[in-house]
Order: sequence, then C-alpha cells, then structure tokens
Amino acid sequence: MKIAIGSDHRGIHQRGWVSAAIKSQGHSVSDQGTFSETSVDYPDIAALVALQVSTGKCDRGVLLCGTGIGVSIAANKIAGIRAAVCHDLHTAEMSRRHNDANVLCLSAESLDHTQYESIIAVWLATPFDGGRHQQRIDKIAMLESGSC
Repeated sequence: MKIAIGSDHRGIHQRGWVSAAIKSQGHSVSDQGTFSETSVDYPDIAALVALQVSTGKCDRGVLLCGTGIGVSIAANKIAGIRAAVCHDLHTAEMSRRHNDANVLCLSAESLDHTQYESIIAVWLATPFDGGRHQQRIDKIAMLESGSC
C-alpha cells in the first residue's frame, strides 16, 4: 500500500518513526510534511494527507499532532475520510474492523516509538469486516453528502 503521512510541528520527530514503521512492513510512504519545527496549523497538514487518500493517490493515511484529536477532526471534514484517533492495539484494530478507518491519527505526546510500531502494524494488517458494519459506513457517507 501507499501511505500518506503528515504531522504538525509537534509531531515532526515522531513522524520519522512512523515512516520507518510503515516502510518496515513493505509499504511506501508519501510524506506531506511539515518539514521544519516552525509552528504550522494542523488542519493544513490534515487536509494534505486526507486529500491524498480521498482522491486515491494513496491507500491510507497517518497523521500526528499533539493529541491526534485536532488532525482527526480536520481530516474527517474531507468527504470519504474516516479518521480515527488510536492510542492502543484495541482501538487500532477496531477502527479498521468496524469503521473501515482510512486515516490513523496518533498522539505525538502520549506514545513512544515501540507503541507507534505496534499500533501501525495492527492498523495496516487489519481488514474491514464488512457485513453489518458496511451499512453503518454507508450511513456515514449519507451524512457527508447531506442526504440523511
């Protein structure tokens, strides 16, 4: 898979660990920045990654900010994006199985590189269960389109 990654200034150093974890599992990375420690607005980076995914240029995305919450909120404003903040193996697995999350959002302040590696490994390897969960994804798409 091709994975778009990005972070604000608070996640710039952790993004290197994330990129290495993705590549170690045989996937390619499209790094959307930021590329300096100068303060940036996380919605700008979230939009870059989310658009890579929503347009099909990348299969999935991974975002980092201080808590992971801000980038999640911003990414979820892009149609077709289901961004989930995950902080452990259970949330990573369930975001894929039940929600078909296509953007993983991580905290730059609460996780270490070992946790990034394990969370990313589970998130990338876990399939969407489909079935009854697909109708829920379809309802989310209806909410996005305003036809609910």
